[in-house]
Amino acid sequence: MDRQEKGPSGAFPFVRHHGAVSGVTGSAHEWVVSDSASVLIDCGLFQGRDTGPGGARAGDLTIDFDISRLQALVLTHVHIDHVGRVPWLLAAGFQGPIYCSLPSAKLLPIVLEDAFRLGISRQRDQVERFLTVLEQRLVPLPYDHWHAIECADGSEAEICLQRAGHILGSAYVSCRYRGDHVTVFSGDLGASHAPILPPPTSPEGADVLVIESTYGDRRHEGRATRRQRLEGMLVRALADKGTLLIPAFSIGRTQELLYELEEIIHENRQRAMHPFLDWDELPIVLDSPLASRFTQVYRELSPYWEDEARERLAEGRRPLAFDQLLTVDGHEAHMRMVHHLAESARPAVVIAASGMCAGGRIVNYLRAMLGDKRHNVLFVGYQAAGTLGREIQRVGQGGRVRLEGEDVAIRAGVDTISGYSAHADQQDLLRFVGGLAQGPAEVRVVHGDAGAKRALIHKLKAYFRGEGRTVKVWSP
Repeated sequence: MDRQEKGPSGAFPFVRHHGAVSGVTGSAHEWVVSDSASVLIDCGLFQGRDTGPGGARAGDLTIDFDISRLQALVLTHVHIDHVGRVPWLLAAGFQGPIYCSLPSAKLLPIVLEDAFRLGISRQRDQVERFLTVLEQRLVPLPYDHWHAIECADGSEAEICLQRAGHILGSAYVSCRYRGDHVTVFSGDLGASHAPILPPPTSPEGADVLVIESTYGDRRHEGRATRRQRLEGMLVRALADKGTLLIPAFSIGRTQELLYELEEIIHENRQRAMHPFLDWDELPIVLDSPLASRFTQVYRELSPYWEDEARERLAEGRRPLAFDQLLTVDGHEAHMRMVHHLAESARPAVVIAASGMCAGGRIVNYLRAMLGDKRHNVLFVGYQAAGTLGREIQRVGQGGRVRLEGEDVAIRAGVDTISGYSAHADQQDLLRFVGGLAQGPAEVRVVHGDAGAKRALIHKLKAYFRGEGRTVKVWSP
């Protein structure tokens, strides 16, 4: 059954959750405004062991909920766990508009073309038909603008997108019913200290707040600290003349890493990293055609960057296109790079997808390098339960993992820097809630492992008690 909870009086609007309830991925939340009208917020892919209330999972992308009343789809951002099932939603018969921010509208076709090729068909004509339909349905919206949703039964529903600071184009969504009742869906909120994008600001008010909790149980390292750790990790990892592998999501995490790698190289340009290597000779290999395309769009959309990042551009620096950056496109070139770095004694940094090592080019690097102590793996983002990344992170150097059906000993170094998450940490989430000028009467905590949700719920309840307010805080 669908998870649902109507308002205190049993009246509209209310929210049904179709994903990202028992785990982190598979985001899909339905804002129901009448018996025949609702709006879907995200339609994401499940990863790892995450499942939906209706049985959908990573290996089964069937739309497992009723779509008959859906009037519109609103996308908070273009990460695959928020948009990955859109092709299946269209195939299931959804006919409504797809709303997102202006930057997301430029990124979404790239993301879903890749998802369509991997999950449905590689045939060129089918891919092109899908992209044509997608472009016809897309309705880009500016930030901070209320937009009326046309409901067949005349229900009064409006949405407003506001910057979430998570990745380029990310937004949280305020949904207003009859000009009064407001439900806010956070999507994924960005960390307060993230580079390139400005941090999110709280909405004016909400009656119901649906908030993510990916890192609801911890604090991130500060930006200065994480940058120092990254620099130190580079020096240590490359002392053995090996490769530092960084699994990273193609959008968001990759661009943040490139931005800070450029900063490290720029500030150390006149220094030697090792007797055999100067900083400005260190190759940074971006081995992901998808990430390269996203990085180009990031550069094109620099007006959406925060002030510091735009100042670097004005100074003539190229934070996402610096001299040491090498891109690898075709599969043959990719395999040549894998073999070259595995066999040579040339230090290098490789950034490749997927971010959780659940597939993609990073797997070929891991197969070639996990068993060699010269190399290192650095995790800079969340690793979902059941993914190869989580397992490598858990057992570490000296452990063993199953890699494409083979038992592999890990001799490479394994490390983690938590501060590079594009997600808000516990303090950021509390600040977002505390910034509400009005409300909420109810806070629903989603998008998190059980421990993260419990920790955030505990902190939120304590905060509201301290404020002398009675607020329902729970996890559906």
